[in-house]
Amino acid sequence: MSKSKDAGAAKAILNYLNTQNRPYSAVDIFSNLHKEFGKTVVVRVLEDLAKDGKIKEKVYGKQKVYAPDQSQFPTVDEKELKSMEEKIRQLNGKLQQSQSDCRKYDSELHALNSAMTTEEAKTKLAQVSKECTQYQERIDKLKSADNHVSPEEKDKIYKEHKVYVKEWRKRKRMATDITNAILEGYPKTKKMLFEDIGIETDEEYSVAPPNI
Repeated sequence: MSKSKDAGAAKAILNYLNTQNRPYSAVDIFSNLHKEFGKTVVVRVLEDLAKDGKIKEKVYGKQKVYAPDQSQFPTVDEKELKSMEEKIRQLNGKLQQSQSDCRKYDSELHALNSAMTTEEAKTKLAQVSKECTQYQERIDKLKSADNHVSPEEKDKIYKEHKVYVKEWRKRKRMATDITNAILEGYPKTKKMLFEDIGIETDEEYSVAPPNI
């Protein structure tokens, strides 16, 4: 490597691979080093390091993957490997528990932030108490009034209302039938007929028989 730029890139890339101790493609290394070196430089440096035997190169189809030379690392025996795996398992368990606790605390924090403050609760209590007092005063006033309608009177009013509504509908239907019969031989429009006769309709006053 004749260029000082390549030399600096080679040092950084070799250090990164040895530190991470896992395989990467040239694109991965280019991105992971935050594009400190150009992609062309990274590719060239990786190929040179592989030729020099400082790293290992594996070809998978059209893609090349680079990994640190494992001979430089101390050999790990089976017992130590199992111990490391157990430690990883324990750490993963602690991580999952911490994530669960974090979600729980986040939920509690959200609930507390959404809850009313003491001052807001006092204001709301005063407002509700005032409304309750007003409602109670109204109830007491209604109970003490001497113009109550008895159940018998109420039933009588409902029955009379029903009779009057039925009669209204009946007369409206009769009037409609009569005017329709007249219109069959009348030379003018319905509106003009009503004006000539002097008929006032419910529609003019925006009223209609209520439902019963």
